[in-house]
Amino acid sequence: MKLLDGKVALITGGSRGIGESLVRKFAEHGAKVAFTYVSDGSAERSEQLAAAVGHGAKAYKSDAGDFSQAEQLINDIVRDFGKLDIVVNNAGITRDTLMLRMSEQQWDEVIQTNLKSIFNITRHSLKSMIRAGGVYINMSSVVGVFGQAGQANYAASKAGIIGFSKSIAKEYGSRNVRCNVIAPGFIETDMTAALDEKTKEGYLSAIPMKRLGTGDDVANTAVFLASDMGAYVSGQVISVCGALNC
Repeated sequence: MKLLDGKVALITGGSRGIGESLVRKFAEHGAKVAFTYVSDGSAERSEQLAAAVGHGAKAYKSDAGDFSQAEQLINDIVRDFGKLDIVVNNAGITRDTLMLRMSEQQWDEVIQTNLKSIFNITRHSLKSMIRAGGVYINMSSVVGVFGQAGQANYAASKAGIIGFSKSIAKEYGSRNVRCNVIAPGFIETDMTAALDEKTKEGYLSAIPMKRLGTGDDVANTAVFLASDMGAYVSGQVISVCGALNC
């Protein structure tokens, strides 16, 4: 059963990692997917991904952390696809270091990419979403719920996403707009693949299910929230973490 037939979805940061899993899974369930990448180095990979998933998928070079670029992106998607039903704000970065060593630039870069991007995309897409109802899914992290040493900037950005999303759910629920948060735990990505075995073992020992999550674990949750199966779910934070955060 295809849960997203006839829907148009935007996924920011869709060229790799969790974002790539989201693009593939949404297309598998029938959605027409627009997704973004930022660097020129990701252009070829993004075009290949769009071709691989088919079903009208299209990659856009756009920095969601830039207010004017976000506006242009939304305008381009509505022009190209005719509407916008689902937004998954997935773009994110880390600049990990202890607070005493953290530079203003490291703080600002993380807040702009992880948190301001969600304001930018939401601000410019709301009018389209309100017309026929729509769904926002904002990607936070378990770190945004319980914090993490060496990640004050990242934790602050991800905690901010939760408060922002709950506010949007309350503000626009009467207009048939839903907004939820997914808080992934430790997920197998390019970043976790680069970790040494000792670090991985430390993570696994803290996870009751004794495995790292996969991109599909996150994407399957997003499909549920985006579909009519989640029609009465809004303002919630869903942790996908193998019972790490419970």
